[in-house]
Amino acid sequence: MALNTSPEAPLPVGEVSRLIGGWIDRLGAVWVEGQITQLNRRPGAGVVFLTLRDPSYDISVSVTCYRQVFDAVADVVSEGARVVVLAKPEWYAPRGQLSLRAAEIKPVGVGELLARLEQLKKSLASEGLFAAERKKPLPFLPQLIGLVCGRASAAERDVLENARHRWPAVRFEVRNVPVQGVHAVPQVVQAVKELDAMDAVDVIVVARGGGSVEDLLPFSDEQLVRAVAACRTPVVSAIGHEPDSPLLDLVADLRASTPTDAAKKVVPDVGEEYDRVRLLQERARRAVGIHLDREERGLDVAMSRPSMAHPHRMIEEREEQVTALLDRGRRTLGHLLDRADSELTHTHARVVALSPAATLQRGYAVLQRQDGHVVRDPGEVEPGDVLRARVSGGEFRVAVSESEASEPEPDSGEQR
Repeated sequence: MALNTSPEAPLPVGEVSRLIGGWIDRLGAVWVEGQITQLNRRPGAGVVFLTLRDPSYDISVSVTCYRQVFDAVADVVSEGARVVVLAKPEWYAPRGQLSLRAAEIKPVGVGELLARLEQLKKSLASEGLFAAERKKPLPFLPQLIGLVCGRASAAERDVLENARHRWPAVRFEVRNVPVQGVHAVPQVVQAVKELDAMDAVDVIVVARGGGSVEDLLPFSDEQLVRAVAACRTPVVSAIGHEPDSPLLDLVADLRASTPTDAAKKVVPDVGEEYDRVRLLQERARRAVGIHLDREERGLDVAMSRPSMAHPHRMIEEREEQVTALLDRGRRTLGHLLDRADSELTHTHARVVALSPAATLQRGYAVLQRQDGHVVRDPGEVEPGDVLRARVSGGEFRVAVSESEASEPEPDSGEQR
């Protein structure tokens, strides 16, 4: 239940400490796993004092146990060992301190550790943290390399010396951290996150020069594996331990067998690159030369053709053809005009022969009434009608004295 307190009615420190102790007593005994960082066995004392630390987080808790409890495992447990403790939380009210009273201590063996790592490996693999498609490619020539390693370690020296020997201009951003023990995981994780947050860092190398299975446990810690998986910068694992591969090797974008191998894989060799550039230049020069030779031969073949060697010959040949075609066209047009003129003359003669004027010239006349109607039959006029007579030389008027029917002449409408 929440306590009702106020500035006017506060709780004394002793009451608060007593209440905390009561809440902690309700927890009961629990199994706790951790790594022993401090071990104090005072001579003649019946109590052993330990400090138990979570290797993945910066958290420690004091543990006390009776000597007979610790003596049962004293031969296999020392500082740095991972243990499982059955303990009951205790609150020391006078000092306000939390501790664990251990009733049983069990060392965590290598076999059990490897079994747990295998189980963790399967769990992380099922999440896709080790998938090949999530691996990021390394830059060809990193300008700044982040290096996480032990202080003044052989791994640091191997990476720096080999990388600078291969490419003298390469730069490093080094983070020296513990690479084993209870402080390794949180500091390695922090260093990786700091380097990943730097935009200038092109690749991160986590290096260590090998060790026992227990020494390499920090590099299989779940917190470190997830931190590396979340990095936007490519990460290279350079843990020099071939028999057993830590989980960092699986989640990293590239695994190097040793720190020296990491330097070779991350930084190109300036001599090799110079030779490669020189070979490429020679290959390009040969390719360009071959291309120019082929084009030059093609140009020579093209220039040797008659059309290119004697270009005016084609014009002369075409000039003769044009002249011949022009003469042919003129002759054809003349023939067509002559034939058309002859046809026009014959047509004109036929038209003239068939025209009314020619008929009038032969002595015929055309009689028309006053309304212009041509007289074709004697019955169409009566005595006394005045008609207009058209002859070849002109026209005149005539008067009808009498009218009688007769057979029509061959040329209808014409009368003498």
